[in-house]
Amino acid sequence: MEEYTIPRIGATKLNKLTSREIQKLYKDLLENGRLRKKHPGLSGSTVRGVHIMLHSALDRAVKERLLIRNPADSCVVPKVQHQEMKTLQPEDLKSYLDAAEKRGALAMFYLELVSGIRKGELVALQWADLDVEQRTISVSKQATKDETGALVVTRPKTENSVRQISIPQEAVELLVKEHAKHPSNPWLFPSSRTGSMYHPDSVATLHQRILRDAGLEHLRFHDLRHTFATLALQNGVDIKTVSAMLGHYDARFTLRTYTHTTR
Repeated sequence: MEEYTIPRIGATKLNKLTSREIQKLYKDLLENGRLRKKHPGLSGSTVRGVHIMLHSALDRAVKERLLIRNPADSCVVPKVQHQEMKTLQPEDLKSYLDAAEKRGALAMFYLELVSGIRKGELVALQWADLDVEQRTISVSKQATKDETGALVVTRPKTENSVRQISIPQEAVELLVKEHAKHPSNPWLFPSSRTGSMYHPDSVATLHQRILRDAGLEHLRFHDLRHTFATLALQNGVDIKTVSAMLGHYDARFTLRTYTHTTR
């Protein structure tokens, strides 16, 4: 979040920061927040995240008596436009995985469907993150873009996102076979072109090709995460377990998100 705030208001003294300046910050981010200019504006949810971070920091300043009041209190925060949640239907799973296998990506997309991890977390997995005996994967890294747009590997933003996920034996066996194809490579899913970490955007592109090969309707890669959570809840996995596997900060958030699947 610092890359959005510091270049714009970082030089402003704390006691000179006004609600009007913060509101101008949000407007600028909505219109010109991205470094890549194809889609210059940030989403409402990202700007809302900036507001939460900034409001919290200014609250701390009030408690330490560095400010009389929090100037972010009176700011109007952008509404979040929620995209419709879609999932792969159970009857389409075999077609999807068959198409993934034909493209040599069965292990990657099978793991996604049985774990629901985020795209950046998936590509950042290394062979050392798999515990074959315990049948778990350790999620402690994510691929993200820095302020210049370059891809970097960082620790997840919240401690809830650092987690161990139990996976089925079938997933373990697929991952072991996948690693045998490139035993000296530390990445669990190295790029076939570069041998280094798979780019998250390339995973999303491959996902769309798999859907097309299988004759299935358009779904975002993120909808595979929704598919995992929905199927887990429908098959009796408790909400706290699903929430922990997804790396959510609160099981209540998970329940609100997937209330349509839970009675």
